[in-house]
Amino acid sequence: MPEAVWFSAPRRVEIRDEALPPLGPADAHVRAVVSGVSAGSELLVYRGEAPADLKPDLPTIAGAFGFPVKFGYASVGRVVRTGDQVEEPRIDDLVFVHYPHQSEYVVPASAAVLLPSGLSPEIGVFSANLETAVTVVLDARPRLSEVVLVTGQGVVGLLVTMLLKRAGAGSVVTVDSHARRREASIGAGADLAVAPDDDVRGAVEELTGGRGADVAIEASGSPAGLQTCIDAAAYAGTVVAASWYGIRPVALTLGGAFHRKRLRVLSSQVSTLDPAIGARWDRARRTRLVTDLLCELPLSGLVTHRFPLRDAAAAYELLDQRPEECMQVVLEHD
Repeated sequence: MPEAVWFSAPRRVEIRDEALPPLGPADAHVRAVVSGVSAGSELLVYRGEAPADLKPDLPTIAGAFGFPVKFGYASVGRVVRTGDQVEEPRIDDLVFVHYPHQSEYVVPASAAVLLPSGLSPEIGVFSANLETAVTVVLDARPRLSEVVLVTGQGVVGLLVTMLLKRAGAGSVVTVDSHARRREASIGAGADLAVAPDDDVRGAVEELTGGRGADVAIEASGSPAGLQTCIDAAAYAGTVVAASWYGIRPVALTLGGAFHRKRLRVLSSQVSTLDPAIGARWDRARRTRLVTDLLCELPLSGLVTHRFPLRDAAAAYELLDQRPEECMQVVLEHD
């Protein structure tokens, strides 16, 4: 019987048996190969920091944020059966699905994204975070040669850094607490990587002749990172809040230069696309772009830890207690 990861309480992980539904004519039966653990929203749910009354926004998630909950959204597997109405994907195709950590599952075939032939399954798990990063960059709208600040260089932050210069940004400054991630950030295309305890605002102003960052993106999961973005942004600059803080309080200092700088602060969330670009962009276009980027970006070095599915509790404990050691953590299902 298939096995799945459930959170039964804060920081409590269980492996449960799951019965599969019957295969419908438009369905695909997928056997998972590997799944990616999110150090952002997934770790927040694991810690019990998600609002209990907030409904999950993916139909594949079972339970509720008030526990128990089966949560996750980066599964890569091979198709083992399809309904008689399904033309694609075909049996043995490698697919990405927004599905929790489960060894086998049945989904509508339309929910299974066909991955490029020959792609490593581990690279496929970046599809979910790449969707987020693409959405963040579309929301941030960096213009030609603009200076962009990114706080947080976890997987999403690193992917954002990789994409910014493709989108036209000039210099990119990144901030992260961990030396390993700052080093990875330079490899991802950052011109300067600093620690939060450094004079971030001073470093940005020195780079820009005192102007500040044209665009500042908060991807650290920390309210302090959002404050850093506000403080270092230029007059009339844009601050993008990409992190989900859950139930954690967010205290900001807005009594100083915030109003005088006429900053634009906006949220970015992967479930939807900016309505301003809705005539040209939809989820299908974003999916096509993400699939292409999987083959183009330097992603293989971002996987730092691998755990068997049954050792999922150890994977979450590592991310929770020793984040300085990690970038992408994956669960192996074979």
